[in-house]
Amino acid sequence: MNIILAQQNYHIGNFEANTAKIIAAIQDAERQGADLVVFSELCVCGYPPRDFLEFEDFIAKCYAAIDEIKAYSKNIGVLVGAPHRNPLREGKDLFNAAWLLHEGEVKQVVHKTLLPTYDVFDEHRYFEPGYEWKVVPFKGKKLAVTVCEDIWNLGDNPLYRVCPMDELIGQQPDVMINLSASPFDYDHDDSRKEIIRANVRKYRIPMYYCNTVGSQTEIVFDGGSMIIDAQGNIVQQLPFFEEAMGGADLDTLAKAGEGPVAPFSGTSDIIALEFEHNIHRIKEALILGIRDYFGKMGFKQAILGSSGGIDSAVTLALAVEALGKENVRAVLMPSPYSTEHSVDDAVALSKNLDNPYDIIRINDIYESFLRTLEPYFKGLPFNVAEENTQSRIRGNLLMGLANKFGYILLNTSNKSELSTGYGTLYGDMAGGLAVLGDLYKMQVYALARHINREREIIPANIIEKAPSAELRPNQKDSDSLPDYAVLDRILYQYIERRQGPREIVAQGFDAALVARTLRMVNNNEYKRNQFCPIIRVSSKAFGVGRRVPIVGKYLS
Repeated sequence: MNIILAQQNYHIGNFEANTAKIIAAIQDAERQGADLVVFSELCVCGYPPRDFLEFEDFIAKCYAAIDEIKAYSKNIGVLVGAPHRNPLREGKDLFNAAWLLHEGEVKQVVHKTLLPTYDVFDEHRYFEPGYEWKVVPFKGKKLAVTVCEDIWNLGDNPLYRVCPMDELIGQQPDVMINLSASPFDYDHDDSRKEIIRANVRKYRIPMYYCNTVGSQTEIVFDGGSMIIDAQGNIVQQLPFFEEAMGGADLDTLAKAGEGPVAPFSGTSDIIALEFEHNIHRIKEALILGIRDYFGKMGFKQAILGSSGGIDSAVTLALAVEALGKENVRAVLMPSPYSTEHSVDDAVALSKNLDNPYDIIRINDIYESFLRTLEPYFKGLPFNVAEENTQSRIRGNLLMGLANKFGYILLNTSNKSELSTGYGTLYGDMAGGLAVLGDLYKMQVYALARHINREREIIPANIIEKAPSAELRPNQKDSDSLPDYAVLDRILYQYIERRQGPREIVAQGFDAALVARTLRMVNNNEYKRNQFCPIIRVSSKAFGVGRRVPIVGKYLS
């Protein structure tokens, strides 16, 4: 039996485009002589559809798409993901399901059992968990079909009380097939490989694993679909961050089942932040995140503030690669405290990238603001109010240009700044999409070096100089924040690994510094709550995947 995986990029709610893409892949697989073609989780409607699932019209369109697709299954089996209505009154109205289509009919529907409700996932909000487990007969073979999370309940501390494959294996299936929508983070590919191999190790049969690819606002899906033989060897892995198809003959894979199984090393977990870790994959994820956000929303051009600093430089370089140099406009907005070398660096960057740029000096606007506010500031000393005024002027200018010409403003804040509140609401925190908001400052530097690996795109001075907001004379980030190399490691332990102050101090960090850092994080939740979507590349990004109280007292 020849089984082909179709790794595709879907658009949530774009039924016409998704259906056409699926049908084209079915026809392609049929031309290749496939017996069965496998698509990813909820491919018909796109993942995650979230509250669209609460609209009956949305579900009706899913069913209409299935009807259209099944007409192309006369000579080939098709496994697609789509919602399935619950026939019982009890429980949620929908199942997250895999549909087997063949001979122009719906042959069987398999319901997802394990519904993730953590981080970016909220499937218990919409779906009823599956409670029946039956292999799918197809052309003389028994298929153990599961959906994404269904294969992840292995290990010493399982999250769920049931494991679908434990129920299915007693029916002597020939193969495991998993329809998945597994998001990217810079440590997840290793975990994914190991969990798939752990299933093969336990059940001793091959697995076809089909993952989706593409970005849905903040979540990036990296693809990397796999075919694993019964010994746990990766027979084929599809590319990351691009659409692809690939297959293998099941009988060939199954013959390997009598030999030794490749060892399972456990799911990986980065204990300490490694600034260079998977930086090439991070770059690919961010470029896809930008490209899909603009493409799926129908946007064409981006604008951003270019300061001569590392964050705006990396954002600009990524945007140019994602959208094309002619579609990214950089605006330099020096204030009285901006150094000329920063302006020169920003100009040199745009010349290297060959993107359009403008220089709008804000000195006069800033002085006008100060004159207007002077009677109300009552002679109080210069402080953060005057600093933030400059940032908000820049935000207003960028948004004015964006409104006039239809640009989308790219935000350039990094995760270190967002964590500690080192940013200005309605100023440098403005934007439609945050490109670097899930990268710590030292990771941004690592990304800059990676961008420059073949030629100097980002001027060396931008990478080498001390970071500064340049909102007051001789200002440095280190005036307000701990050294980034230390700060980022503390933040990683608290945010990604959910370690408390006692555990972090036990790792050798200064107790007072840890207390100060965690206090900054918790006290600035109100700022992050007003922030734009962030492209997610870590296991715990700010946004939909991290929900903490704004007014909580804990560690604040």
